[in-house]
Amino acid sequence: MTNIENGGASSRKRAGVRRAVRLNCSIDMTPMVDLGFLLISFFVITTELRRPAAMPLNMPADGPGMDIGNSYALTIIPSADNRLYYYFGNWQDAVNSNSIHTANYAGENSIRKVIHQKQLALDNDPKTTEKRNGLMLLIKPDKNASYKNMVDILDEATINIVKKFAVLKISPEEEKWVHQH
Repeated sequence: MTNIENGGASSRKRAGVRRAVRLNCSIDMTPMVDLGFLLISFFVITTELRRPAAMPLNMPADGPGMDIGNSYALTIIPSADNRLYYYFGNWQDAVNSNSIHTANYAGENSIRKVIHQKQLALDNDPKTTEKRNGLMLLIKPDKNASYKNMVDILDEATINIVKKFAVLKISPEEEKWVHQH
């Protein structure tokens, strides 16, 4: 609290001269210190509650490639202008059977639906042991693909709870095919 005391007023008065009255002011800073500690503890606690979360990204190690069962593989090739190409299984088999498809991020032909349908197919296939958890999403961005396209694909993988995915370099054959189409 603030205490104001009338200090040092003299009893002697002179004609025409008025003396200024000095007031001694003392402020109790205890409530202000308490408020400061409350604010500090509030900000420390709230910043510790929510840590930034990073999505794990699996990059393949250098060396020889690992064989993936054709039934588990789904390859997505993001390209310029939000174009997405995808195929199931092996590249040569997809080219020979003309089963390389296009998709987008929304609508009837969305990549989210493609991933979900592949997961359902793995769940219903009696030959697969891992079911939907065995889906291996291979992302091979074209040199014209934007960073936003990559983030969108990784978001779709997170939304569909894809357990296994990797970002790989696009092969020269795939890149040539994408530029021709």
